[in-house]
Amino acid sequence: MRALARKGKSAMVRLYRGYDRRKARTAPPPSTRRIRILLLHAHGMGGTIRTVFNLAGHLADEHEVEIVSVLKEAEQPFFPVDPRVTFRYLDDRLNPGHDPVRAMLSKLPSRLIPKEESAYHRFNLWTDLKLARFIRSLDDGVLMATRPGLNLAVAQLAPPGVITIGQEHVALATQPEPVQELIKWRYRRLDALVTLTKADLKDYQDTLKKAPRKLVRIPNAVPPMSGEVSKLDAKVAVAVGRMTRIKGFHRLITAWETVAQAHPDWKLRIFGAGPQEENLARQIAEAGLEGKVELPGPTTDVGAELEKASIYVMSSRHEGFPMTILEAMAKGLAIVSFNSPHGPKEMIKNEADGLLVKPRTNANLAAAIIRVIEDEQLRRDLAAGALEKAEKYDVHVIGQKWDKLLADLLTHREARYRRQVAARQPASPTAT
Repeated sequence: MRALARKGKSAMVRLYRGYDRRKARTAPPPSTRRIRILLLHAHGMGGTIRTVFNLAGHLADEHEVEIVSVLKEAEQPFFPVDPRVTFRYLDDRLNPGHDPVRAMLSKLPSRLIPKEESAYHRFNLWTDLKLARFIRSLDDGVLMATRPGLNLAVAQLAPPGVITIGQEHVALATQPEPVQELIKWRYRRLDALVTLTKADLKDYQDTLKKAPRKLVRIPNAVPPMSGEVSKLDAKVAVAVGRMTRIKGFHRLITAWETVAQAHPDWKLRIFGAGPQEENLARQIAEAGLEGKVELPGPTTDVGAELEKASIYVMSSRHEGFPMTILEAMAKGLAIVSFNSPHGPKEMIKNEADGLLVKPRTNANLAAAIIRVIEDEQLRRDLAAGALEKAEKYDVHVIGQKWDKLLADLLTHREARYRRQVAARQPASPTAT
């Protein structure tokens, strides 16, 4: 039975590849005029969504940009987005209708997304169908995906006339082994793979059996924010992020017990929401930190909240390239962060534009925060260094890197297209 299934799958693959070869012969000239960016849930509030919106706004200066959201689970985007950017939703779960096929397929697990992908539970056979139909419907332009499951789907399904780009917002080393195995073989079909950090770029260079034509590092850019630079006179430290275990907010609260004992007039505010929110609230109550640690919930105006603080704290176990550190730098805060691999370690120069805490213990985190509280000159020096560092991540600086990548990919595709057209021309008769 398994042998028969394998033969059936091989036949489908041969049929699929043959169709692509035929489609390649009639594909229009390559173009970057239209750019489509795949997101899991464009109306969510994660860092990936915020940075994609920021990038989309820049690209809209020269391109038609559409954000394609696999899911729609909220009426409006949480983050502001450039009005020139359009949206499409593949699975509108707010208004599912009464389609019996949809109802049936939505109950069946995804076969397109690997089970080990962290968002696997958000997909099902209906989203597989909608995603595959969308990808296969394209003839030209650029299709960019923003997480491993979507990158793998694009690499597998994109028609030959589409320029494909995979973006990685999470370090390769943190991916489950089965996902890494798929990445090794499928990512070579992409035209480009973009990482956020130099460390992750090296990991991909060392891991991929055959790399995409372009394997480059382009970090996130600082998004536009309201308000002014912090005056550094508020006795407030902030942290921002989705309330999941990996963000380490439980460790930050434990560290703040020590901080509060030494400096009871200082306050910690943790902005965000997520599955750990109730646990964190309970931890605050049990530690007697009410009034000293606050959970105000998510905020759409990060800039205003950063402006009202003096210290930004990052307590994550792992980070790709955290937008919140960039935002805190651009607001001139003194940053204290665990020396997490990739992101914080690469973004912060210790003692110059932030403090990197190593070993990553709660006691060391508390000691670093207390040091910044008690040494005002250090606090202001770190903040000044952070402001200077943020200039390197200005949207126009980072945007130019994306402009160059798109231009390079188009040049390569145009040359290949001309060769294919020339090869299809009948040979001229030999003069006698």
